Amino acid sequence: MRTVKQLLRPERLRQVPEQFSWVDQALVQRHVIDRCEARAAALYLFLITVADAQGLSYYGEPTLARRLHLSHEELVAARQQLIDIDLIAYQAPLYQVLAFPGTAPTPRTTASTPAPVPEPRSSNGPARLAQILDQMGHRRARL
Repeated sequence: MRTVKQLLRPERLRQVPEQFSWVDQALVQRHVIDRCEARAAALYLFLITVADAQGLSYYGEPTLARRLHLSHEELVAARQQLIDIDLIAYQAPLYQVLAFPGTAPTPRTTASTPAPVPEPRSSNGPARLAQILDQMGHRRARL
């Protein structure tokens, strides 16, 4: 049977944080990591590493247990701890890494929703890249 990837908790869609990586600094700053046992932290790190852009992955229990050197019982306990802390959602075999509690996802643009075009800046301010490229195209056409 083929697994259909769907968000388990769409209201908690995870976005890339402003700092560099998928590992959100809030994990440390909000002391969430302090509430995780080492096995749960290892599972969380694995899940955020393999998750797609929506935070979804569907590694099976045998694979996760083998890759993390955990028994089945240890994996189940680690997963439950992450669910209890509200860091992941799980519906076998699908995992969703969640946005941190209290953070609202920023709407992303899609193919059906065009990105807003910023207002042009005044002539004494910085030019938009599109304006510069457009001007370069006009100059080449005149040459």
